[in-house]
Amino acid sequence: MANTRVLNTSVKTYNSYNVIITINGQIVSGVADDSFVTIEPKSDGVSSKTGCDGEVARAIDPNHQYQVRLVLLQTSSFNSKLQSYYNEDRMQGTGVFSIQVKDLAGNLEFFANQAWVMRQPSIVRGKDTNNLEWMIETGAISDSNIAL
Repeated sequence: MANTRVLNTSVKTYNSYNVIITINGQIVSGVADDSFVTIEPKSDGVSSKTGCDGEVARAIDPNHQYQVRLVLLQTSSFNSKLQSYYNEDRMQGTGVFSIQVKDLAGNLEFFANQAWVMRQPSIVRGKDTNNLEWMIETGAISDSNIAL
C-alpha cells in the first residue's frame, strides 16, 4: 500500500476591492491601480543599545502615532476633499478627521480617531494620468485599534 499523504492546505484569495478606506465616515474612491495604502508606525517601538562591555539597554518609545500613505488617481474626487482638510488645517487648525482601513476578507483593521494631512502631494502632469500621494499622520493610537 502506497503512503498517501493528505496536505492540509487551503487557497487564500486577496481582492483589493475588499479593502475599504473611510475618512470621516466617507468611503474613499479612486484609489491608485497598484499599492494604494501603506500604514506604518512613526517610531521603532522598542530600541536598544549595546555598551562596550556587551550590556544591552532597551528603551520603549512612547510614540503611538502612525503615518498613512494614501495614493489616489489624479481623477479621484477625493483629492479635493483631502485638499480641503489640508487648507482648513493650515488656516484654522481644524482639519482633523478620522480614518479607517479595513480588509473585509482579511484581518487588517486600522482606526485612528484623529488624523490630518501632513503636506500636499506633488503634482505631476504628463501624457497619461498620474497618481497623487497623500501623507496622513495620526494622533496616538491604542494597540487595540490595529489588527493585522
